[in-house]
Amino acid sequence: ENCDIDGQAHYPGWSLEVVEFLCNERNVGAIGHEPGDTDPGLTAVSSGWAVEAAFLETGRFQVEMMCNLDQVPASGAVIMVTFPKIVDAGGFPTRVFAICPNE
Repeated sequence: ENCDIDGQAHYPGWSLEVVEFLCNERNVGAIGHEPGDTDPGLTAVSSGWAVEAAFLETGRFQVEMMCNLDQVPASGAVIMVTFPKIVDAGGFPTRVFAICPNE
């Protein structure tokens, strides 16, 4: 979790402005990220995971703990997310892969 001496987690996350832009201007269906939380580590607990709550309240979904994102181009790739539909589940493993354009 990359905690400091006081136990405060330090990892990147989304800002409320960014997820509002992605929802309102780009109409994304989902977001994905490498850390285990949507909110940055420095503000996750103190804000009550405000960014994650704001995003999920829109009816969209997110995929956490993704890996190898550095191998996906900034544009032009299609991300596929496969998952079961489990009633009342709070989360579950997924298989995610990218179809990347030939360069």
